Amino acid sequence: METTKQETIGALVAKDYRLATVFESFGIDFCCKGNRSIEEACETKNINSQTVWTAVNKMLNSATEGMQDFNFWPLDLLADYIEKKHHRYVEERIPLLKQYLNKLCKVHGQAHPELFDITELFNQSAGELTAHMKKEEFILFPYVRKMLKDQEAPASEKSRPHFGTVKNPIKMMMDEHENEGDRFEKIAKLADDFTPPTDACSTYRVTYALLDEFKTDLHQHIHLENNILFPKAIEMEARMQE
Repeated sequence: METTKQETIGALVAKDYRLATVFESFGIDFCCKGNRSIEEACETKNINSQTVWTAVNKMLNSATEGMQDFNFWPLDLLADYIEKKHHRYVEERIPLLKQYLNKLCKVHGQAHPELFDITELFNQSAGELTAHMKKEEFILFPYVRKMLKDQEAPASEKSRPHFGTVKNPIKMMMDEHENEGDRFEKIAKLADDFTPPTDACSTYRVTYALLDEFKTDLHQHIHLENNILFPKAIEMEARMQE
């Protein structure tokens, strides 16, 4: 796979999702802040960019059997996948994590007061993500599906959305993605990168493992939208207006 040093981190991960693990190993955000080059990200983190490029090229040159290439999926299929895999995951995990976090605050809050901050941040995230996903499911994704159907229709039959251009809701969704990414970075920092303390009970350990899993899923979710679905939707709308 050919790459250039001018490509953004998000574009590289869109080509090969396995690179997400490479960037995460260096603490480089590939989803919410994926619009930077490796050099720009490394300068911010004070990391040797050549070290990162070596790891990137090693991954790109390794076998890719069984890897999903979302970059070539039709946009309606990708939107369906995001809803059924990632939105459903968030909806299922939120009540469970709320239950566990509330229990931890009652049992371990005195010894570990950071649990109260983690719980507050997660509850904020739960509310924001729930509203965010509904905006995608009822406004943005239906318009993307409609654009696919309207591609071959006469110009007179193509109606403009009430939000003017797909760029407008996409900008809102990307801003909200960045907010959630930042919020979960705060959670991870408070939770010592989800490392349970030595006096942690089973529920404590399970909760931290679930929070870590939730963060990983959130990164994958945001990546599919920010780096693949959204740019392709903007390109499709531009082609239809030519």
